[in-house]
Amino acid sequence: MSPNDKIVNLQGVGNAAEPAGTLASSVYDRLRDDILSGALAPDDKLRTEALQERYGVGNSPLREALNRLSADGLVTREDQKGFRVATASRADLEELVKTRCWLEEIALRQSIENGGEEWEEAIVLQYHRLSRVRRPSSEDEYVINFEWEARHRAFHLALLSACGSHWLMQYCAQLNDQAGRYRQLAIIVSYPKRNELSEHEAIMRAVTTRNADEAVRLLLAHYGRTAGIIKNSIPELGGTSDSAP
Repeated sequence: MSPNDKIVNLQGVGNAAEPAGTLASSVYDRLRDDILSGALAPDDKLRTEALQERYGVGNSPLREALNRLSADGLVTREDQKGFRVATASRADLEELVKTRCWLEEIALRQSIENGGEEWEEAIVLQYHRLSRVRRPSSEDEYVINFEWEARHRAFHLALLSACGSHWLMQYCAQLNDQAGRYRQLAIIVSYPKRNELSEHEAIMRAVTTRNADEAVRLLLAHYGRTAGIIKNSIPELGGTSDSAP
């Protein structure tokens, strides 16, 4: 499924029978997918009229969805100017990776210390589920596979899930999403050949054998390798665009 396939026409969804909260959540999910996949590019102006037509919704659920995405850091709100997709830059990427490594090292060490058999089993299960799907959904070129993305996210969050802090998990999940957006932007330019599954397997084995130092080393190296690929794929990140989506 390509990013454009995620642009769903929700004709009939905005009728009176649809609960406002449910509709806003549906629009939020679709907008979020389009931002994370790169279908809506960094700095794109999010024009209300264009978005209403794109997603087939009214102003109220759309603005609720945009406000939620703003709280997530995926959208920025400018006074008197409306909303834009959050910018992307090398400096922001470097800060993101650094912060993610700080927080996830803490969460991973705490999880290894606190986690029981159910936690270990959950990690093995998430790794198994991830290993069963291809990252690209095409043999010839990179086409985003949303199922792989969801399972990849689930695996990484499972590693941290026994840390004992829902606040820490919330921050790690948000940083995971931001990092995912940068990965997609890089892959759109250049799909690198990389055996990520072996990296995930090594992390899983270090975690489930309770080797905290090795697990942290492998996880941080995994993120550092990804950051390097992103920087090499997109020498210049950022720029502005006023074009309607």
